[in-house]
Amino acid sequence: MEYAEDDYLMISGIQHFKFCRRQWVLIHIEQQWDENVHTVIGELMHKKVHDPALREKRKDVIIARALPVASRTMGVSGECDLVEFHKCEDGIQLYGHRGLFSIYPVEYKKGKPKLSEEDKLQLTAQAICLEEMFSAEIPEGAIFYGETRRREVVEITEELREEVRSMFQEMHEYYRRKYTPKVKYSKVCNSCSIKDICLPKLGKMVSVKTYLNQMLKEEDG
Repeated sequence: MEYAEDDYLMISGIQHFKFCRRQWVLIHIEQQWDENVHTVIGELMHKKVHDPALREKRKDVIIARALPVASRTMGVSGECDLVEFHKCEDGIQLYGHRGLFSIYPVEYKKGKPKLSEEDKLQLTAQAICLEEMFSAEIPEGAIFYGETRRREVVEITEELREEVRSMFQEMHEYYRRKYTPKVKYSKVCNSCSIKDICLPKLGKMVSVKTYLNQMLKEEDG
């Protein structure tokens, strides 16, 4: 199955979807968004690395920034923060360059490595897009974390690939149905950039009056 371009979803949305399906729907379907300090820092970091006019060549490595990618089979599109093309003996040809090259995607994140897999899933989605576009195989990539200032190598496993494909299928279904799921409040809701829009605690309250009373108690405390 192939998707029409008008139906493409954003690759970066897989992070929101993995974190919370309701968050993804509110942002990508209902178009609601509220910035906090984490999203602002992340945006500034990506602006620094995203210069599509900048192409570098360091010895046998060609570096492309803000590289547009897409996948017809998954129905997604987006940009890779940085993609390195390493000269090798068994790889792909690049227009205007001699020799063969392997492909190495690098995603930039502001914080530190997570225990959860949102970042790995986004990188894997980018790798799948690159594989489809270049008819290549990408066994690994890396995530650069601003807090640690180092790269974390990520093996693009079949398990990650299957989860990515499955999640995008589910996301397309949500988008088609325009369905907004409810959410069960947890501590991670406190770090969500749209918690004041989502109002996760409202779902477990008996009434709006009870919810407001609870909010007032928290502010007084």
